[in-house]
Amino acid sequence: MDNDNAVNAHRLAGKTALITGASRGIGLAIARRLAAEGARVCITARKPEPLADAAASFPDGTAIFVAGRSDDPGHRAEVMETIAGEFGGLDILVNNAGINPVYGPLIDLDLTGARKLVEVNVLGTLAWTQAAYHHEALGFAARRGVVVNVASVTGLIPSEGIGMYGITKAALIHLTRTLAAELGPDIRVNAVAPAVVKTQFARVLYEGKEEEVAAAYPLARLGTPDDIAGAVAYFASDDSAWVTGQTLVLDGGLLSAGGAA
Repeated sequence: MDNDNAVNAHRLAGKTALITGASRGIGLAIARRLAAEGARVCITARKPEPLADAAASFPDGTAIFVAGRSDDPGHRAEVMETIAGEFGGLDILVNNAGINPVYGPLIDLDLTGARKLVEVNVLGTLAWTQAAYHHEALGFAARRGVVVNVASVTGLIPSEGIGMYGITKAALIHLTRTLAAELGPDIRVNAVAPAVVKTQFARVLYEGKEEEVAAAYPLARLGTPDDIAGAVAYFASDDSAWVTGQTLVLDGGLLSAGGAA
């Protein structure tokens, strides 16, 4: 999906954004959209090689990268120090990093995998927000910072086979509301909740049966990373200056039609 006509090249001018889990897919699309609207971006992910390739695709001077594990406190500290040194401050935090290492009914779920899901998808999001908030040199609160969390429609309705993932996304939605209540008026916190988006992360949900899966959507197609990026750009900008604690469902009408996530 081509969103070039919807891009406001100056809407985020002078802003700095951090996007976690951004070497590909939704995270990379978000970073590119924010950069296209004038922001400087720092992208993170676990593997350095694809992350470096992703950063190299941005115009000179607009993107930096720091590789590491999202659940590693040392990595988070390094990211904040790097942003402070390179860009001087932080205005936008997009918590996109997430995992789903387990599949199957909850009654038979491996609890080690479940704990890892909570650690990365919920506590990791909180930890990134804490790191940005408490790093004095970044001035996140003083700059009226914005947090956007990437949740999922699986956090709103049960989803066969990925129930624990959905539980962590439900927690993330409530975390969004709670942080919004606690951090206002200095920081706004919102979330997006996509249905199936055509990425490598979600390919098992549609690969080889895309037409069949898309038939459940009133808009008759699956989402694209650019669909999500546009919504995040709205939350990151002053166009949403009176919006906090909200979760925007991006599902092509799936839930309205009674579909399953």
